[in-house]
Amino acid sequence: MDWFKRKKETLKPTDKKEIPDGLWIKCENCGEIIYKKELEKKYYVCPKCDYHFRIGYDIYVSILFDEGTFEEFNQNIKSTDPLNFKDSKKYSDKYKATVKKTGINEAVITGVGRIEKHQVVMALMDFRFLGGSMGSVVGEKISRAIDKAMELKCPLIILSSSGGARMHEGILSLMQLAKTSAKLARLSQQGLPYISLLTNPTTGGTTASYAMLGDVHIAEPGALIGFAGPRVIKQTIGQDLPPGFQRSEFVQEHGFIDVIVHRHELKQRIAGILDFFAHKNNSRAESA
Repeated sequence: MDWFKRKKETLKPTDKKEIPDGLWIKCENCGEIIYKKELEKKYYVCPKCDYHFRIGYDIYVSILFDEGTFEEFNQNIKSTDPLNFKDSKKYSDKYKATVKKTGINEAVITGVGRIEKHQVVMALMDFRFLGGSMGSVVGEKISRAIDKAMELKCPLIILSSSGGARMHEGILSLMQLAKTSAKLARLSQQGLPYISLLTNPTTGGTTASYAMLGDVHIAEPGALIGFAGPRVIKQTIGQDLPPGFQRSEFVQEHGFIDVIVHRHELKQRIAGILDFFAHKNNSRAESA
């Protein structure tokens, strides 16, 4: 039976090729597996179901601003730990770890740039930083951004992406609601436009202050917008909530936002709104 024995190896086994992590991303809405490079080209919008993935401030800067025009200011302001807060670990330790992980110093980035040649001041919140929570430095940076808009006499845009007030700072966090609201009132008195851009999620104290005080409110499709979360509301009232409760489409239907804009069209639509305000202000100046 020797003639049945293989006399030499003709097929050599190959090493199993490992697929590097992060090349593919699963859509949270429809389950589609998407090649990351393709998703980046589409500004992190699912090509199958149009789900808008949550993205960082840096991607929004690349989407909205004319190339190379965005200049950040007040980037070195950092939070302290005034209450010596501690839960599972110290707030100061959690803060330092978040700075190291994200590469930014706070949950909001402020800067000046141009959108289709319109100069604007913009504050962009980033959910990656402690859930985009609004602490005292977030309130201060937004207040300074409002001051900058008044100084330059140009429109203000705030992009919200937040779980609400930062519990680690207690009452100091809640004070930012009044602080930013008062500053926005001064901006309005000077006749300068404020566009509020609501992304997923915009909740808690952020919604209860600057996020809902715009002259125009724009939301991305499917964004969660509200004060208390759906689970808390359901537990409180003891009733099932309507389908799509607190999503952009539901909120628009009930008159709280003006328009829902696909991420691919954001720059164009915001530029159109800026054109309108520029024309309106020019008409006022001519009539005066």
